[in-house]
Amino acid sequence: MSKVLYIIVCAAGPAADVGTLVTLAQDAGWTVQVIATPPALDFIDVPALETQTGRPVRSRYRKPDEPKSPRADAIIVAPATYNTINKFAQGIADTYALGLLAEAPGLGIPVVILPFVNTALAGRAPFRRSVDQLRAEGIHVLIGPGRFEPHAPSSGADDTAGYPWRASLYVLQASAT
Repeated sequence: MSKVLYIIVCAAGPAADVGTLVTLAQDAGWTVQVIATPPALDFIDVPALETQTGRPVRSRYRKPDEPKSPRADAIIVAPATYNTINKFAQGIADTYALGLLAEAPGLGIPVVILPFVNTALAGRAPFRRSVDQLRAEGIHVLIGPGRFEPHAPSSGADDTAGYPWRASLYVLQASAT
């Protein structure tokens, strides 16, 4: 049986192309479960992703009579927003996606975060502290020199074509070996 990868998608410009990461992961042998933050639902093509994965896109906790998703063997958060990264670092679990992330380190589930933030947000002290805190817990945050660079404010829509989906999967697979 293949391993299960949760792809948590946030409401940011590259989200519309998250199917690219799904394809890369499936080609690498992963079973993919897409988890969307509630605002991300407006950025993605839910029916297309459900067809691609064969699984429902989840954005809320399931009802008691609904089937459980398979347990994650790994998680990629891409694109990850300023808000989600800061909340994850602080242990805030006010959405289904953040609840999954809050538990992941304690369950030993590897997590890779591929941010999509601008330089104004990335330069803020709370964000830098959050990145440092997550890295201290063994979370791979792909931002900074040699990783993904923040874009200029108000230019995010122009910066989605070069979003490095493949890098998140590469780091995940390299860290698992």
